[in-house]
Amino acid sequence: MKALYAHAAHDLRLAPCETAPPGPGEVVVRMERGGICGSDLHYYNHGGFGAVRLREPMILGHEVAGRITALGDGVEDLAVGDLVAVSPSRPCGTCTECLRGLPNQCLDMRFYGSAMPFPHIQGAFRDSLVAQAAQCVRADGLSAAEAAMAEPLSVALHGVRQAGEMLGRRVLVTGCGPIGVLVILAARRAGAAEIIATDIADTVLEFARAAGADQVFNTATHPDALAPYTAGKGTLDVLFECSGAQPALVAGIATLRPRGRIVQLGLSGDMSLPMMMLTARELTLTGSFRFHEEFAIAVGMMQQGLIDVTPLITHSFALEDYAQAFAMAGDRSQAMKVQLEFPPS
Repeated sequence: MKALYAHAAHDLRLAPCETAPPGPGEVVVRMERGGICGSDLHYYNHGGFGAVRLREPMILGHEVAGRITALGDGVEDLAVGDLVAVSPSRPCGTCTECLRGLPNQCLDMRFYGSAMPFPHIQGAFRDSLVAQAAQCVRADGLSAAEAAMAEPLSVALHGVRQAGEMLGRRVLVTGCGPIGVLVILAARRAGAAEIIATDIADTVLEFARAAGADQVFNTATHPDALAPYTAGKGTLDVLFECSGAQPALVAGIATLRPRGRIVQLGLSGDMSLPMMMLTARELTLTGSFRFHEEFAIAVGMMQQGLIDVTPLITHSFALEDYAQAFAMAGDRSQAMKVQLEFPPS
């Protein structure tokens, strides 16, 4: 068996990786598809992000789906041959935050492909993976490519949940990568009345428009595009900031009416805020980090045809062509979501 390891910036290697037999409550999943995420690109391009750095070789990947090939003792709700989406979220269930009902804030989280702890948590870009049965959600009726989109869709669903009531709301989404576009889909499904989207790349803005955004603006070529929405004390209700860019956050805050809500999904480090505006308008700023129970909801919504993720999957590459795959994933002029295809057994 092989896995895709990141050793340092621009140093990816396909190397052997052993797969142990499944223990009680575990299954073996033969991977079929894996999506390249922004965090994977950070490890590839920079060897990490912020204070998080690679300190040992680490298998990348956490957006995966495959078929079960073996069952451990006590597994009853899954069967060999099932297509499953595999959640990378593995909270301990016993720490203070888990017991408070916040498993996404687990103090001992084992999230696939994360260099935050040391030793690092190895990821899921490997031919075969031993997973807890509880992580696996049957994806009947979906393709493996769709099932592998459950993780980013879960991030978007968690973010929209953080915004509270969406029915009839006027929404701004800044940053139209995969998470931003999935937020557009999720916000519309939740009842948003109007959605405005901004980015600095025309290609991704076309995906936003196709996903249902009512207005799209390239703020690189039209820096004053949001000015009409700042009239009075602002005209919009909710800002989903998905870029992690301070200029986008500050410009978005200026569009919010009093008691509007900011949901920060983009991760890029600390940013300065216009605190007087937040205070005077009584705005609410909330973070949105990962997900947990939204994973099964994401699979169900795709199965029911409530959210269609297929237009976002723009490219796929064989695992051995990982170099081309990562280069394409970093090219916003061409790609939205790039996936790796794992070889059949």
